[in-house]
Order: sequence, then C-alpha cells, then structure tokens
Amino acid sequence: MYPSEATQKVWRVVLRLPASSSLVTSRFAGDPPGGREKEVAAASKGKSRGSGWRRSMFTNAQRQVERTGRSGTPRGQYLQDLVTQFQNATDEESKEKIVANLANFAYDPFNYAFMRQLNVLELFLDCITEPNERLVEFGIGGICNSCVDPANASVIVQCGGIPLVIQCLSSPVRNTVTYALGALYYLCNPATKKEILKPDVVRIIREYAAAGAVNTSFSNMANAFLEKHVDS
Repeated sequence: MYPSEATQKVWRVVLRLPASSSLVTSRFAGDPPGGREKEVAAASKGKSRGSGWRRSMFTNAQRQVERTGRSGTPRGQYLQDLVTQFQNATDEESKEKIVANLANFAYDPFNYAFMRQLNVLELFLDCITEPNERLVEFGIGGICNSCVDPANASVIVQCGGIPLVIQCLSSPVRNTVTYALGALYYLCNPATKKEILKPDVVRIIREYAAAGAVNTSFSNMANAFLEKHVDS
C-alpha cells in the first residue's frame, strides 16, 4: 500500500547516518539517501513526484524477497536485531547510529507493523527525553517518518508523545525543529487539536512561519501546518 495523493506533501526525512556507520551494510538497509528530501523539495515548489517514483521508494512483500534474496535476513528479524543492539549498547555513538538506522526504516510503510510489534515508536520517544541532542534529533526524525500512518500516530499519542514533540520546537538543533514541525502536521487531528493548538505552540509556529529569510524549511512547514490546522 503506497501513500495517497493526499500525502504527497510529506515532511518525512531520510536521516543521514553518522560517519563511519557500519549499520547500513545490510542488503536492504534503508531507502535511497535523500529520497524524502527530494520529495520535500518538489512539494515545496508545488510539484509532485511521479507515482512510479513513489512506488519505487517503498517496499512490498515481493520486492522484499527480490532485495534480500533467499539468504537475506527477513526484515522483522533485522529490525529486532537493531533493537537488541540498541538495548545492549553502552556508548552514545553506537546508540546514535542504531536510532538513525531505525529512523530510516521508519520511512517505509512496509516496516510499520514490525516497528509497532517491536515497540520502536516508544524507543523513538524515549530518545527524545535524552540529554544527547543527536539521540533527540534521530528520535524525533523517526517519529516524523512514522506518524503519517494513523496506527503509528495513535501509538505515539497514547504514549504521551505530543508534549515530547512540542518540546522539540524549542531545540537549538535545526533538524530537530524541522522534524517536530513535520510530526505535528500529521499528529494534529480533531482528537488532538486541543492538546496541540495551545496559544504558546501556535505562537512559536507562527514565528517559524515568518522566518522565511532565515530558514525556508521552517517557514514552509510552519505555513503548511497553519494553513491546514489553524487558518483553514
């Protein structure tokens, strides 16, 4: 199942793994780098990528077999291995690499059921609470990539994720702010508007919307949020 026309203007990301990462050597490890960034660029200019391009960016069961081959690691097992590696990691750099890799997998809807089963969404939220800004960045990036799916968004909301996403709007890290704006765009709905559209939150988003001369990414995403959820 591929994203509908209504989800073409997505602000989901393919995260750049930290340098020297050895976690992307799997035969299917992650989607093409920069793929989501290209879609964002096209959407911000009022364009959409062709449906064939969108289909090529996502996995289905047949394509999974083609990519991994008979001897490849099944996707669910590979993700389980990443979660176990994170749980056993003792240094911050290893955790950063693993979370960045998981966030890349959160880009592909084929992985959503596996990620819910393995509590990866909760892992992303836990990372947002860490003092390590890199873990926060990759954690909110994983949330941004995941929450376009209603089932994922429901898990995030039920786990108290909205306040954690909102606090990322005040991060000194630009990527973290960008991913938070994208996540709120998808998390905001009639059931969550009261929690998200508080005066202080709307004020911050309006400030980002007016900051086009400083950061066009902030401005474009903030304006899209306001158009859809506040000013409509």
